[in-house]
Amino acid sequence: MKEFWNTRYGESIYAYGIEPNIFFKEVFDQLFQKGVVLFAAEGEGRNAVYAAQKGWQVKAFDLSIEAKNKALLLAKQRGVEIDYVVSEIDSLGDSFDLVDALVLIYAHFPKEVRKGYHQQLSRYVKTGGLLVLEAFEKKHIEKQLVNPKVGGPNQIDMLYSIEELRDDFPNFDFLLLEEADVVLNEGIFHQGEARVVHVLAKKR
Repeated sequence: MKEFWNTRYGESIYAYGIEPNIFFKEVFDQLFQKGVVLFAAEGEGRNAVYAAQKGWQVKAFDLSIEAKNKALLLAKQRGVEIDYVVSEIDSLGDSFDLVDALVLIYAHFPKEVRKGYHQQLSRYVKTGGLLVLEAFEKKHIEKQLVNPKVGGPNQIDMLYSIEELRDDFPNFDFLLLEEADVVLNEGIFHQGEARVVHVLAKKR
């Protein structure tokens, strides 16, 4: 898996573009109180860099060194700094202090580790902190059949459902938990109509 992402992120072009995810941007544009935010499986940094531009203290990680290199380059071009760690979730340990927000944008994990990973990541969030998530919903598999360019895992077990996410984050109150059809225009690998799940939740 690491080799796959290093290859994808090793190209000069940004695989998913350099502009932030629309749902994430809409949420963060409405947050007046800023603090420390953690981006999990952040890839090439488009969302982390946007948060830094908005005045957040940004921490991020991904398993790909190529992703980090691209993210730091983008941050430099935008005149901001981000703290980016190359690590798999299993190896994070105490890498991060408690944060005010956790962002998961298309961070898909295999079924056998998904719940454990989500609960590990949720432990980094302060009481009252936010979870912001957009991911491909299980019915997205049908969208892929029509348009492979829309991207996303092609194994249904790696796509998410509302029920799974509610169960994965039991210590959160869900302010928004919905399925939605969206049109993605994110780089070359997220192009077209997608079925997604949106989460905005606050930790108890």
